[in-house]
Amino acid sequence: MRPNMFATTGFCSVGETNDMSETEPKRSARAATTVDVHCTGHVRTAVGTPRQEFSFEGSTLRAFLDAFCRQYDVAELLIAETDADASTDGWAPAPATGELPGTWERNPEGEQTRRYARVTVDGVFNEHLDGLDTELDDGDRVGLMYPFIFCC
Repeated sequence: MRPNMFATTGFCSVGETNDMSETEPKRSARAATTVDVHCTGHVRTAVGTPRQEFSFEGSTLRAFLDAFCRQYDVAELLIAETDADASTDGWAPAPATGELPGTWERNPEGEQTRRYARVTVDGVFNEHLDGLDTELDDGDRVGLMYPFIFCC
């Protein structure tokens, strides 16, 4: 199992550094990737714009989030450090694990999004891809969502 780079310190804040070499395998020789970032809700408010191109060193969603959260202080809006931060109590009783229909995928603890927050790559939730190890290509669309919720 890979070391959890977010569990103790969270994402880097502006001005900090985080050596990705121990936690992110070398996937490609590409030095930088440029993606189209779409932000909604609280993330849009924090970033100040709904859409932008963003270039970063590396080629994975993990490298993108680290760089983006260094530039914009949105890690606390997006990334859950514990399972409790990633889930909420439902209003209906959950069926037994063996009775759940379909495929239920989730990222490991420390690599999950906060409750109600989502990270997508080309419209697909990251946990349905390779989680934070999802490879990004130039021009991919990354969605960072944390909706406004007034009922809770």
